[in-house]
Amino acid sequence: QTFEKLLIANRGEIACRVIKTCKKMGIKTVAIHSDVDANAVHVKMADEAVCVGPAPTSKSYLNMDAIMEVIRKTRAQAVSLNVSICCSFLSSLSLQASEGVTFIGPDTHAIQAMGDKIESKLLAKNAKVNTIPGFDGVVKDADEAVRIAREIGYPVMIKASAGGGGKGMRIAWDDEETRDGFRFSSQEAASSFGDDRLLIEKFIDNPRHIEIQVLADKHGNALWLNERECSIQRRNQKVVEEAPSTFLDPETRRAMGEQAVALAKAVKYSSAGTVEFLVDSSKNFYFLEMNTRLQVEHPVTECITGLDLVQEMIRVAKGYPLRHKQADIPINGWAVECRVYAEDPYKSFGLPSIGKLSQYQEPLHVPSVRVDSGIQQGSDISIYYDPMISKLITYGSNRAEALKRMEEALDNYVIRGVAHNISLLREVIVHPRFVQGDISTKFLPEVYPDGFKGHKLTDLERRQLLATAASLYVAEQLRSQRFLGTPRIPIAKSKRSSWELSVHLGDGIYPVVVSKHGSSFSVEVDGMKLNVTSEWNLASPLLSVTIDGTQRTIQRISRNASGETSIQFLGTVYKLQILTKVAAELSKYMPEKAAEDTSSILRSPMPGTVVAVSVKPGDMVSEGQEICVIEAMKMQNSMIAAKTGKV
Repeated sequence: QTFEKLLIANRGEIACRVIKTCKKMGIKTVAIHSDVDANAVHVKMADEAVCVGPAPTSKSYLNMDAIMEVIRKTRAQAVSLNVSICCSFLSSLSLQASEGVTFIGPDTHAIQAMGDKIESKLLAKNAKVNTIPGFDGVVKDADEAVRIAREIGYPVMIKASAGGGGKGMRIAWDDEETRDGFRFSSQEAASSFGDDRLLIEKFIDNPRHIEIQVLADKHGNALWLNERECSIQRRNQKVVEEAPSTFLDPETRRAMGEQAVALAKAVKYSSAGTVEFLVDSSKNFYFLEMNTRLQVEHPVTECITGLDLVQEMIRVAKGYPLRHKQADIPINGWAVECRVYAEDPYKSFGLPSIGKLSQYQEPLHVPSVRVDSGIQQGSDISIYYDPMISKLITYGSNRAEALKRMEEALDNYVIRGVAHNISLLREVIVHPRFVQGDISTKFLPEVYPDGFKGHKLTDLERRQLLATAASLYVAEQLRSQRFLGTPRIPIAKSKRSSWELSVHLGDGIYPVVVSKHGSSFSVEVDGMKLNVTSEWNLASPLLSVTIDGTQRTIQRISRNASGETSIQFLGTVYKLQILTKVAAELSKYMPEKAAEDTSSILRSPMPGTVVAVSVKPGDMVSEGQEICVIEAMKMQNSMIAAKTGKV
């Protein structure tokens, strides 16, 4: 016996995740939503749904008065929260507790202590947890920030005291970056958490980010549920996570687990929580922060331990003791999670993209795949919320098996209508350094110093792509000759068996000859013959193609009448133009459209809100000078002039 009705004060995939466990436990659910989320998946899944305000989170999902009113109106006995909870809400929750409403999560004391990075660091020190050297007070202004940074020694990390999720964080290598970092971090912190206090600590260069999942009850019992490796990050936000970590040995794992449990007990923690550590190359580990909520990456822990963390949180909230002892917690197999975002990975490893999902198909037919998402075909990705599409999780008996399944799952994931980061995710998981486990939080900038450019084709892969594209073109030509339901008798029977084509890919133009043999094609590229077979179901978004015995899953993203086509191959989308030999010879007479000169225009690389304009018409600006600040998906970005000129 737990609760009859539970209100979920959240949206997206995490709200859907909580609803699934509630259904399993026989608990009725109430969803809240903003007006733009009226048709969201979590709203449809819940037993009841109530609108709490307009799109901005501060007026809806963080509108405490409206949420409290919904709790009273629906008579929910418990509340599940997973948002940046501000202290005003915690006091409201204390009031609700007196009215018999239970909060699914730790008590307000633990949330306040651990939600404040300054207080949590002092508590961690007292609990004998290893901490990063730094300034433990609140930084008053930019001048003080510079003074403290010089005392600690560069580089330093400037962090929002109430922050999380990479927001309100900046790395500074000199005085000027410290001043800029102080300004942006405090503004981001104020807009995301309603608290602009900052702290400064030594930035540990090239560490691993490894966290320990803890679970504690109201009876003084606490467990550590092994670690999660979260080192693959961009802008301090995790991209790929796995459990366990390739780096930890049993002794280090136990030491980290015991320190995490000691901290949980020190704050009388009761629920699921995460203690995050930075680990250097010598396996020294330092406390980073404690997240008093269910983390985005919790599914990998569920996969290797067999526990349902949401169910455990609900049981603990009802007052039941933990069902397990530390010795019962296993590491069974290996799990990997990729965060699939509506982002363009070719811009700073991922700038947000918005739009409607015109086609959406999760790779659930691949074995041992789990997809946690809160969207469906037709859903809108808007500027108001996090651009995450889903969490894609694969499981295997060992790491190699889990990674192989992830590769297959990414190839079979259909997302159309918005830019997405599948090309980046797939490149990361097959990269030799990642496969060997040689990673750190610097992985992306080290592996792609000039930014991510997509998959670099080997000669064999280039031939496979050219042969597949040419076969697809011929299969389509043959299909367009067939008429259904009309017994047309052609005057001359055209039994054509070979096609001479010219395929344009990247900077090269390749002559390709295609011959048909039954349902397969023999394709000559670079003087080499390749055999391409498939069912050639051209209506399907996914095509399974076998090229000389190698199976590949490809997606044709687009095509037009002038022979231009886009094909997703090995995760990356390649643009090709396929013409007959005659058309290719004539195409040189086609005039080329001149590219627009954009050097004197400042164009935002992503949709967002203009929060500050630093210049006015008539001002002279120099190259690199800030023109304005754009806030997109809760992150502030400084837009700078590309050249010297007059506004």
